[in-house]
Amino acid sequence: MSVSTLVKSIQNVMRQDAGVDGDAQRIAQLCWMFFLKIVDDQDQELDLLDDGYRSPVPARLQWRSWAANPEGITGEELLDFVNGELFPKLKELPSRAGPRANVVRDVFEDAYNYMKSGHLMRQVVNKINGVDFNDMAARRHFGDIYEQILNDLQSAGNAGEYYTPRAVTTFMARMIDPAPGETLLDPACGTGGFLTCAIRHMREHYVKRPEDRPRMESSLRAFEKKPLPHMLAVTNMLLHGIKDPSFLRHDNTLARPYVSWGRDERVDIVLTNPPFGGKEEDGIESNFPQHFRTRETADLFLALIIRLLKPGGRAAVVLPDGSLFGEGVKTRLKEHLMKECNLHTIVRLPNSVFRPYASIGTNLLFFEKSEPTRDVWFWEHLVPEGQKAYSMTRPIRVEHLDACADWWGGTERTGREEGGWSWKVSAEEIKARGYNLDIRNPHTEEEDLGDPAVLLEELTSAEAEVVAVRDELKRILAEALLR
Repeated sequence: MSVSTLVKSIQNVMRQDAGVDGDAQRIAQLCWMFFLKIVDDQDQELDLLDDGYRSPVPARLQWRSWAANPEGITGEELLDFVNGELFPKLKELPSRAGPRANVVRDVFEDAYNYMKSGHLMRQVVNKINGVDFNDMAARRHFGDIYEQILNDLQSAGNAGEYYTPRAVTTFMARMIDPAPGETLLDPACGTGGFLTCAIRHMREHYVKRPEDRPRMESSLRAFEKKPLPHMLAVTNMLLHGIKDPSFLRHDNTLARPYVSWGRDERVDIVLTNPPFGGKEEDGIESNFPQHFRTRETADLFLALIIRLLKPGGRAAVVLPDGSLFGEGVKTRLKEHLMKECNLHTIVRLPNSVFRPYASIGTNLLFFEKSEPTRDVWFWEHLVPEGQKAYSMTRPIRVEHLDACADWWGGTERTGREEGGWSWKVSAEEIKARGYNLDIRNPHTEEEDLGDPAVLLEELTSAEAEVVAVRDELKRILAEALLR
């Protein structure tokens, strides 16, 4: 059975359970079970490679002890074990057991068993046993299926949160070009999409020697405040071969005072899509300087990202159109960004990139904490010819962004030319515009809709004609009824 078919069959079993209600709960249920199986498979591999290794999970709670036997406990006995022993004890794993124990405890801290039928749970457990997560081919294929599960999560767009398409995260990681030893942060990592793309990029281009891998893994940093995305992100890291994902903290990055982030916590790279459209809880904005205070999450993250970059550090950030043309705090933030950093490139994406979760214009901002901005290059990405918009069935793909990557000009961004879908605007012009970065492509002609006064007159005339036709139809119908 393929991994794709396996996942679908597990979901079908869960749909029969009265306790699992909707996509979010089904994903959460799948995640903690897969997580324990992945941890146990890795523990068995580590046992073979390291004589001194000891699993942080007590023997009775290990997957192999209660789940691996297809004829093992089931029904009420299985439910009692999971709810009365497994969850309570994993939530209380001692810190002295090491960072891997902390990862398990953090994942189960807010996890919940939604299933109410122990017999259906046994069916799910037996199906999960069909995946060997120490088999590289199966793990790689399951990673792809796992990301598709995330894309299918219908509640993804709630509270301003959107799962970034793989094509976008891959492109951003490619342009930022992280290398092992460079500290890389995602302050709002969601399910870990940027981290996995950065890891793939480094493994493909830079991880060549045995010492490169630990250098890469030890330089990763991430935060996620919500339980389900955090659990998904940790599982995602394990699927991508990260043995110790304790760098991924279950915490709200914005909850710390802005000034408390010291120089020793600054990073070389920030890759992120901060939640936008949502509002932070009361009091969070007081952690920031007066001139940056707002409850708009994306604005607070942008202010923090600028502070967290080391001199020479670089960032790629997804922001909505509103951040480009907004005023007030948004204007002060853009002025601060252009004074503190070289905002060298903005890639403008069409409204449909994040469908079905949102139909909102988004932008990829690339900047370096170096000299102030002199010029900003823009690139307008269009939906491929013959396609009206992106959708769930026809999403944006990595190759759709190849034209921009070819134009980019390498790490030094050399040889860029204006024309077609690219143009350059000076910092002085942007300042004269009140730091409005919502600058349209000068190489394309906007559709001429005509003089507004004439259009209004034509609309009024058309409405009058409609009324006249309707009245005539009423008259004809009335005469027909009287005959």
